[in-house]
Amino acid sequence: MNLVRFMVSFYNIMNEDKNSAIYYVEGVITTTNKGLGFVSVGDDSPRENNIRIEAGFLKTALPKDRVKVLLHAQKLGMQQTGEIVEILARARTTFVGTIEEDATTFCVPQDTRIYIDFLIPNPPHGEKLNGKKVLIRLTHWDDPKKNPEGEIIEVIGNVGENETEIRALVLERGLALELPEKINEEAKILKQNAPAFILEESKKRRDFRGVATCTIDPVDAKDFDDAISVQTLTNGDIEIGVHIADVSAYIKPHTTIDEEARDRATSVYLVDRVIPMFPEILSNNLCSLVQDEDKLVFSAVFTFSPDVLDLAKGTGVPIKDIWFGRSIILSKKRFAYEEAQKVLDTGTGVFYKELAILNTIAKKLTEERRKAGAISFEHEEVGFILDEKKKPVRVYKKIFQDTNKLVEEFMLLANKEVAKFVSNKITGGQEKNKLIKQEVMYKNQEDDIFVYRIHDEPKPERLTELNRFISSLGYKLYLNEEGRASSSNVNKLLDHAKGKPEEELLSTITIRTMAKAIYSINNIGHYGLAFPFYTHFTSPIRRYPDVMVHRLLAHYLDLEKISKAEMHEYIKLCAHSSEMEKTAADAERTSIKFKQAEYMQERIGKEFDGTISNVAEFGIFVEEIETKCEGLIRMSELGNDFFIFEKDNYRIVGKNTKITYALTDKVRIRVKAVNMEQKSIDYELVK
Repeated sequence: MNLVRFMVSFYNIMNEDKNSAIYYVEGVITTTNKGLGFVSVGDDSPRENNIRIEAGFLKTALPKDRVKVLLHAQKLGMQQTGEIVEILARARTTFVGTIEEDATTFCVPQDTRIYIDFLIPNPPHGEKLNGKKVLIRLTHWDDPKKNPEGEIIEVIGNVGENETEIRALVLERGLALELPEKINEEAKILKQNAPAFILEESKKRRDFRGVATCTIDPVDAKDFDDAISVQTLTNGDIEIGVHIADVSAYIKPHTTIDEEARDRATSVYLVDRVIPMFPEILSNNLCSLVQDEDKLVFSAVFTFSPDVLDLAKGTGVPIKDIWFGRSIILSKKRFAYEEAQKVLDTGTGVFYKELAILNTIAKKLTEERRKAGAISFEHEEVGFILDEKKKPVRVYKKIFQDTNKLVEEFMLLANKEVAKFVSNKITGGQEKNKLIKQEVMYKNQEDDIFVYRIHDEPKPERLTELNRFISSLGYKLYLNEEGRASSSNVNKLLDHAKGKPEEELLSTITIRTMAKAIYSINNIGHYGLAFPFYTHFTSPIRRYPDVMVHRLLAHYLDLEKISKAEMHEYIKLCAHSSEMEKTAADAERTSIKFKQAEYMQERIGKEFDGTISNVAEFGIFVEEIETKCEGLIRMSELGNDFFIFEKDNYRIVGKNTKITYALTDKVRIRVKAVNMEQKSIDYELVK
């Protein structure tokens, strides 16, 4: 049954609707700046499957509001339409925008999805606000024919200035730059009491302070979540310890610090700063695994046979023993990735032997994951060099080297094995059906709960669409009778395109079919990693779900039960953490776009090489190759022809000239204009 029709039937049954000619449905709305709306009644629904709300039928709905929709009679072959009859819940009541003053004062929203300006009936007197960014609160709006009314909460600053733009993008998403002072005061007390606490804890914990231990992180990192130890045991076995900051030893549930961290759910990494989940006294000092200091950790310790280092004995990585528990460490070296890579490359320097062992095992772990079906998409990130005014003087692609992969592999291993260990505790060793859907809960007993990081398989309809497109390129993705594809078959598809002109295109399109990973107490496995069990255990300083995992792991190690109240609490925290992860990622992307626009503003008129990164009915988006600065070439700028947008083929085609611009095509571009307000770049083709 069509999802919209199912929800309509369900809604009307639940509401005992007596008029079968009238159908209502509830959902979440997205809007465009032209006053067009789309109501989603299911997760991750394509726009064409949503209910279309034409301009004039939005009532007073704003993006992400939960709304009640009256459905119109559906015409055969046409998208379902409707009209908003009630706003059930506002997604937000505060907004960021720019003031325009004339006879009246309006706030033009920064969010381009908001299709109407806010009237400010009582602006502050004696302050020139025209052109300044502000934070406002929606105070009144019940007539869609009139502008919504708002009041100014905060004057943020002048458009284009670094502090203004960063604060604006943070406030726009409901985030906060500063922690409440009471949080910092509580953290100071924890720091003051730490020496005695660590001394007492050291008597109860496994001691790794005599084992070679180091951290490997970005050169500018300050919060060190993880350290790795290496030692060869007397029988020749190799013991690798993955040691994670034991935040939960200091932060107890429902304390002031804990409640704030729950609300934030994650640290936010912007180009010029970090907005920490925990106070810096904890994140950069007390909990951070800094060099030459005793630190409390939660450890996952793996014992391997010496054969693991013998490259002639295949790629398998059998683990002889695993230990989980609370420990104490002393990191003897703080490496930046580049520094550790130099040690590996030159074969000399402190910790060379340990790094070489880790690198050898990591490569085998990578190959083992690959053979199991883990999908490997190439992912490029950009870095910035800023001047003293925080303006970008250089934008560059980050290099992902062996040392990055080394750390990643051991973090993946720890996350996987922790999830497997707890799942076995819960089930008594009986693996549950990993294909069970997210909305179907296990029959939880009081102690039957854990926080998993899950990644669902792609939806069959998306895979069918992928197959339709790639067949025109001579490729095929094998689907089973249900229209599903194993991750191994996705890998085979990508492997077939390796080194060929269409490799980048196939990779880009395939990525777009993938679902998003989320947190859940219901394990369905991780499709992309090809892990039946997976969690997030390794970053508790910057992710709240990892703190939850530490607490739950401690429960199971101590043979304690989880109450039903805690279980329901964790369900809510999983959903909240997943949502906040998306919010933080959006803020991080926007800060990158701001700095990229700022960088290109100084290079208007200059030429670059680029790759078409997206196509739309209004133009093509091009990503500059070296800096990944994305900009738009508008349809009207493409030449004296009428271009047709072929959505299903990811291209536009000239009606008369037959000139084609398709996804991943290489083009030569010139920077035409930059809009710092919208953080957007306009390019033009170099003929």
